[in-house]
Amino acid sequence: MTTTNNNKETPRAIAILASFLRSESAGGIVLMGAALAALIVANSGLSAGYFAILHSVFLGLSVELWINDGLMAIFFLMVGLEIKREVLAGGLATWGQRALPGFAAAGGMLVPALIYIAVNWGNPQTLSGWAIPAATDIAFALGVLSLLGNRVPTSLKVFLAALAILDDLGAVTIIAFFYSSGLNLPMLLASFATLAVLIIMNRLQVRRLLPYLLLGALLWFFVLQSGVHATLAGVALALCIPLGKPEEEARSPLLFLEEKLHYWVAFAIVPVFGFANAGVSLSGISLHNLIDPVPLGVALGLFFGKQIGVFLAALLAIRSGLATLPEGSNWMQLYGVAILCGIGFTMSLFIGNLAFPGAPHLIDEVKVGVLMGSGLAAIVGVIMLRSRICKG
Repeated sequence: MTTTNNNKETPRAIAILASFLRSESAGGIVLMGAALAALIVANSGLSAGYFAILHSVFLGLSVELWINDGLMAIFFLMVGLEIKREVLAGGLATWGQRALPGFAAAGGMLVPALIYIAVNWGNPQTLSGWAIPAATDIAFALGVLSLLGNRVPTSLKVFLAALAILDDLGAVTIIAFFYSSGLNLPMLLASFATLAVLIIMNRLQVRRLLPYLLLGALLWFFVLQSGVHATLAGVALALCIPLGKPEEEARSPLLFLEEKLHYWVAFAIVPVFGFANAGVSLSGISLHNLIDPVPLGVALGLFFGKQIGVFLAALLAIRSGLATLPEGSNWMQLYGVAILCGIGFTMSLFIGNLAFPGAPHLIDEVKVGVLMGSGLAAIVGVIMLRSRICKG
């Protein structure tokens, strides 16, 4: 009897797991679990081994750099594929569709940056972290939003996804222009030459993915050595992958690659990044440290800056007639989603590493600020969207 019951339970467990992996909230939940695990490990007897593994060197780079410069290049490849698809044939294909999330994304990047700058004014060393609270974590935010089920109209989920995609585009631009240094001209020229070959392949309508991926790996190496951040190679490669015509979607190289990468990025690459970067020892941190300029600027930027910037910019776009309120939603629901935009986990931690290279104490302060700001945004956003005031 026991064997029979176990045989019946196994397919049921597999079905439940498959259903979870297909759900919108799955990636965000796994990322939350990875971040929590990193915090637990970093504050336990395993902390020495945890940090030793991250700093150990393999093939010339530390494990931490392989994750942040290597695996995250695949994450940025996925981001680039999503941006290209949405702009050419998706929810951002027309200016009308781009207006509301575009205004909201711009406001949601500007106000947090200004708040961080105001808090860190007069300190040149920490001012370089101004972009840390400017990005929204699409997986985390959509995961939290999806947990609310039908309390939130589908149109607001689409709005948040479009906003986060444009937000990612802004973050990529910031990284390219503000967090690249010590340029190696020969390697930079080699990067441009490789990119030119990829563009020519696209123009010649080469549809096999393997040549793109092989050249993409070469592009990553050249960009890594050039002084420009290596993850930008992922975005550049994505923009060269052919999308194809709407009637050819089933054979689209871009859609095929995006589908194949989705689960690896959501359930392996991003959680591994979260586990490697969210670990911070809280043993030496007091309440006084929480109001140091870096963690305070990051937390205030994410929690207050995001909701103010996103909501006011969206309000401006709607009131001016450039955009309309998402179908089936009300102003308070839009404000609740604006609060959730303060979840900046993955991209904020990533930019924090770029802003303070060689300053581990500041990177730890960034982690504290990101955890505070993102945690507050998630909790308050959920409470707001579950409240009666959002149902009317």
